[in-house]
Amino acid sequence: MRLRPGPDPQFPYLTEHHRFDFPPPEESSDWIIAVGGNLSPGMLLSAYEQGLFPWYNQEDPVLWQSPDPRFVIFPEKLHISKSMEKVFRQGTFTFALDRDFSGVIRGCGEADRPGRNGLQSAGTWITGDIITAYEELHRLGWAHSAESYRDGELVGGCYGVRLGNAFVGESMFARAPNASKAAFLRLAKILFADGVSFIDCQVHTDHLESLGGVEIGRREYLERLDLALRVRGPADRRGNWGALYGPFPYLD
Repeated sequence: MRLRPGPDPQFPYLTEHHRFDFPPPEESSDWIIAVGGNLSPGMLLSAYEQGLFPWYNQEDPVLWQSPDPRFVIFPEKLHISKSMEKVFRQGTFTFALDRDFSGVIRGCGEADRPGRNGLQSAGTWITGDIITAYEELHRLGWAHSAESYRDGELVGGCYGVRLGNAFVGESMFARAPNASKAAFLRLAKILFADGVSFIDCQVHTDHLESLGGVEIGRREYLERLDLALRVRGPADRRGNWGALYGPFPYLD
């Protein structure tokens, strides 16, 4: 039987306080670990805590994926090029956290870039269902955005989910050169200073490799994720990060 596209309306809605047990990713040779379900807060948080995330084409049911290898950035690997240092010194952009999450995720949904693992571009997989689900996760204090502004206009940014001492980056976009890189690097410096042990970039891109991304095996990723969740409770650092972290420092 073919499942209907997108989230299953018959699947129970899980609040942020409920969890769902997915099949163990380490026992699979595939990226796709589970199929179906919905994008309720408890379902999304369950997936992230178990090393999965939703990634599917518009015509597909929800696909829960755990790539192998996984692409991550460690604090000691973060790379800021001389050209980006110049961008920061010149004050090309102003920055904010959680000021316009909806604007960021919609900007990511409009971005056109190649898909991975049989998936289409970001404009295809960041559907209305995805936007609604992550806006709710943001409202609950789990999902966050970093933004670049020029002359008061949002020109780039990125968003993701923090769980304990891990941050899972979902997507980024730019309407001006270097805008997404600038927002991401600002965010990364703040996260690493706050104890985050790695930023999960999910799959390889040349863009993220230039910022310090490296590949690790899925089993190693799951072990590191387990440690990151133990170090700091998954509920920590929730809320609006603009108020929590205050002004952006210059990148030293």
